[in-house]
Amino acid sequence: EVQLVESGGGLVQAGGSLRLSCTASEFPFGVAEIGWFRQVPGKEREGVSCISSSDGSSYYADSVKGRFTISRGNAKNTVYLQMNNLKPEDTAVYYCALDGRLGYCSSTYFYLLPNYLYRGQGTQVTVSS
Repeated sequence: EVQLVESGGGLVQAGGSLRLSCTASEFPFGVAEIGWFRQVPGKEREGVSCISSSDGSSYYADSVKGRFTISRGNAKNTVYLQMNNLKPEDTAVYYCALDGRLGYCSSTYFYLLPNYLYRGQGTQVTVSS
């Protein structure tokens, strides 16, 4: 069973920055798509960003483009989400998600990000105005 552990959430003022980290216990078959989605109570999950295992391409929701950056750590099983110029509407629980089905991290299948096979316990991000 793949385990995902997130860290780095917290409370920040609007315009501030946070860096989320996620470490996966393993990658199915050595490769996997990995990314982040977020959820506000009472609302649907929203895909935030993912990074492709095949070529390292990254994809973002329109709401975070230009402000958030996803990257891999030196250890392949670690991924980061650098969040800059945070806005109150970014307030949510952020989940790291992983799926062994290659190709899911793409412009075509980005909408599947909130339904990846594995997800972490989530980390709260709160942005005050």
